[in-house]
Amino acid sequence: MGQNVFVSGGAVIGCGVKVQNNVSIYDGVTLEDDVFCGPSVVFTNVRTPRSSVDRKHLFEKTLVKKGATLGANVTILCGVTIGEYAFIGAGAVVTKDVPAFALMVGSPAKQIGTVDELGNRVV
Repeated sequence: MGQNVFVSGGAVIGCGVKVQNNVSIYDGVTLEDDVFCGPSVVFTNVRTPRSSVDRKHLFEKTLVKKGATLGANVTILCGVTIGEYAFIGAGAVVTKDVPAFALMVGSPAKQIGTVDELGNRVV
């Protein structure tokens, strides 16, 4: 784990997961084995936050499947599933489910290709 990392008691972290600096992993987030979280990855757990309204009962689960890579400054909205070995490029904003082996970039993230288990782009 990197510096300034927070893992909530309700988060699930698999084996071989690497979490870089400045990442907070909240209740309802599951990172399966061998997931990579780059610096400053952001997870959310409620879609309509308000400081004056308790919405803990509205927390949505987020699942990042085995071997996925989340680049630096990626934002993951709650309630999505990121498929096995997917690769999310730096700065992307993930607003919907991501297929296995997908290469995703942009805001909102869009699939621009596929990758293999080593993270190499498949042509």
